[in-house]
Amino acid sequence: MNIAVLCSGNGTNLQAIIDSVKSGYVPAKIALVVSDNKSAFSLTRARTAGIETFVLDPKDFKTREEFDKEVVKNLKKKDVGLVVLAGFMRIISPYFIKEYKNRIINIHPALLPSFKGTRGIKDALDYGVKVTGPTAHFVDEKLDNGPIILQAAVEVKGDDTEEALSQRVHKAEHRIYPEAIKFFVEGRLKIEGRRVKIL
Repeated sequence: MNIAVLCSGNGTNLQAIIDSVKSGYVPAKIALVVSDNKSAFSLTRARTAGIETFVLDPKDFKTREEFDKEVVKNLKKKDVGLVVLAGFMRIISPYFIKEYKNRIINIHPALLPSFKGTRGIKDALDYGVKVTGPTAHFVDEKLDNGPIILQAAVEVKGDDTEEALSQRVHKAEHRIYPEAIKFFVEGRLKIEGRRVKIL
């Protein structure tokens, strides 16, 4: 199966996926890495691994849907079967979601449905929770809302800073995200309403 990874930043999850594909743990090919930020370090990671990259500047498009249509066009050229969001800082349009229904997954740095949005780690810390952790989930039309594939618990320590907690949450992300991708590629995920069965 060909997968595409969409990134905006440093790309540590992308690196975890690249390593998992290279080792054979994830039986797929990363056909394309797409970014909306030409200076994202994730692009360097992709090029170092010999993966084709594609950069689109959102400023060149009038609407979110026009941007997404261009992305989808390029994914289809590569016969992409799974779209993986890895620190992609754009909300994708209903058009994109319809084109790849139940074939887009995301990693969120909090235990959904708690602490949605871009500050999941900070919000969890500020709220005073004792346990947080990442969620790998399918993407639907609502923000951080789709059916949950995997979650991992990360203890919040009394003296945690956002940076210290982030490091542990990201470490857990790098473990469960390749696993969720592997399950998808192997055809082991079945969505039943809000629940995802792992076969």
